[in-house]
Amino acid sequence: MEDKQMNNYIKDVLKNMPTDWLNLTTHRLDIYEEKLAKTQFLEQFEILFNANDSDPSALRELPTAFDYIRLGHPLSCLLEWVIANLNNSKADNVISFSSRTIPVMAVLRKNLLANKNTQIAFTGTLPDFFNAQVLKDVYGYKFDLLQVDKLEDVSAIDGSTVFISQQDDICHFNLQSNVDFFINIHPQLGSILLVNGEENESYISEIQHVRRRETIAMTPANCHAVLNLLADSSAIENTDHNTAENKLSVVNSIQSVTGTNTKALVASSGLSIQYAILMGLVHHAEENHSGKAIKIVVPPNCYGGTNDQARRVAACLDNVEVVDLPVDGGNDMVQSIDTVLEKIAAQDAVPYIIAEIPTNPRVEVPELIKLKEVLSSERKTANGAVAVDPVFILDQTFCPNVHFLGEGEILSTVRTISFASGSKFPSGGLCTAGYCIGNKMTDALIDKIELHLQLCDNEATALQIEILAKQLPSMLERIEGAYQNTREFVNYIKETLPTSKINFVSEQLAEQGFTPSVFSLDLPTKGNTNEEKETYKRALNHKLINLMITEIPDESKYCVSYGQLKGCYWTIPATSTQGTTKEGDKDYIARVALSANMNLDLHKKVFLKFVESI
Repeated sequence: MEDKQMNNYIKDVLKNMPTDWLNLTTHRLDIYEEKLAKTQFLEQFEILFNANDSDPSALRELPTAFDYIRLGHPLSCLLEWVIANLNNSKADNVISFSSRTIPVMAVLRKNLLANKNTQIAFTGTLPDFFNAQVLKDVYGYKFDLLQVDKLEDVSAIDGSTVFISQQDDICHFNLQSNVDFFINIHPQLGSILLVNGEENESYISEIQHVRRRETIAMTPANCHAVLNLLADSSAIENTDHNTAENKLSVVNSIQSVTGTNTKALVASSGLSIQYAILMGLVHHAEENHSGKAIKIVVPPNCYGGTNDQARRVAACLDNVEVVDLPVDGGNDMVQSIDTVLEKIAAQDAVPYIIAEIPTNPRVEVPELIKLKEVLSSERKTANGAVAVDPVFILDQTFCPNVHFLGEGEILSTVRTISFASGSKFPSGGLCTAGYCIGNKMTDALIDKIELHLQLCDNEATALQIEILAKQLPSMLERIEGAYQNTREFVNYIKETLPTSKINFVSEQLAEQGFTPSVFSLDLPTKGNTNEEKETYKRALNHKLINLMITEIPDESKYCVSYGQLKGCYWTIPATSTQGTTKEGDKDYIARVALSANMNLDLHKKVFLKFVESI
């Protein structure tokens, strides 16, 4: 780091920063404004920098940079700010990735939609995982590769030029006007993308959105390593994470918890594994059902990342379309699937269904026997031929303990792939890594999914694997403890506020193994019109959450997560997890997530205080 003042200040920040900067996967929503993600944090950080204030209390008061570290976090923002200063650029123009492929794909995606040429220049060789043919054939990206001896040999084109450099020093760039996007990649830590020139700044939000939906930011641990390298000019240590041994442990745990013995894949996040699933299935369909349309069937009110990602895949490929699947709030999942599959069969298309069981946020479980029957039914095309059978992509994040896939289980004879977000129960909120596993009918599909997971360089990091190896063995115990607390809290709310509507599993479903620790609370309202009633209820949601996080700040947090190791998280899906969902499909209710380790009596006491106040 050339600037001595910055060098010394960053050293102090790394010494005094909150431990949450390194260890949390989700951050507080009560000090977060999504439209000011990264900028608000950095503006206030710069005030501290100019005052040379690195006091721990001052750093703790900084606003949330991003609400979830998959999207970015304090250390990624800090690293990007430092790199921008080193290269006389702006912090917005620097974007860090855990993946070494996706920053290139982000530019390719933008140019595909804009019908713009892309030239990818590089010295030496491209990384082994960069499969140019698959990027062209499956993703539909258009580009030319240009191998050069040095950066100066790159000639400008009518379009965008991306220059890829593989190097240990990923923080310094030799900026020249003949290149629009510089990408420095490091073999262990990820990559840094720098948007060069004002004329290319329109790409920034699109690139950030790719990081938000198809991959993750450079992890806190790796950002921390790069910042320490800059501050101390010392080499990055090669930490021995016992990766092979840990990966075997993780795979064994996934197989055990899902009741199957097929291949398990572990990705850098839940959306990373979901992206690999979607692109792997698209690839498989194009090889095995050439010329047929592909229909991705998605609940319109499901988690915003799932919904948005599916639509983003469809936006890039002419033969892929998203079909809505109403599953919640009075809609029957089984009936909806039956109706949708009949239409898709008539069109002789390839159906891929994504659904959560239980649903989110209404925590509903379909009749599983009927679900199996509907998914197993042979359907005919308009011409009388046998239609392509569906693949059921099951998001088990709420209840990863339920056995759907193994021999004799309810979905063992339906092509089914189960996946889960690792920042929830699998790691207890310590990392974002997610996983997927299928039944025996999906072996060929899993191979394709693995290919795309590696192509996108979205496999879990060594540290993420290490964390999962430590945390997965206790997952079932934590799920049971969290469920018991949740059931007790739900029963207490029913007693103290019987006019509220609670969405939670029945005792009968719990006996079948559906033991989530999340419920949603539809508070009672009043008013003369629907608008007045809705306005009153939304204000009441905030009143409840604010009371909880104020009265119990050590345990109750306004946050989107669940499956955490301790405490209680509150959120409103419509303004958090359903951020990109269509307005009419959003849920303005309170979603509550409890852990096995929390002061339940205190939460009851504060909730009673809320009831008495209304």
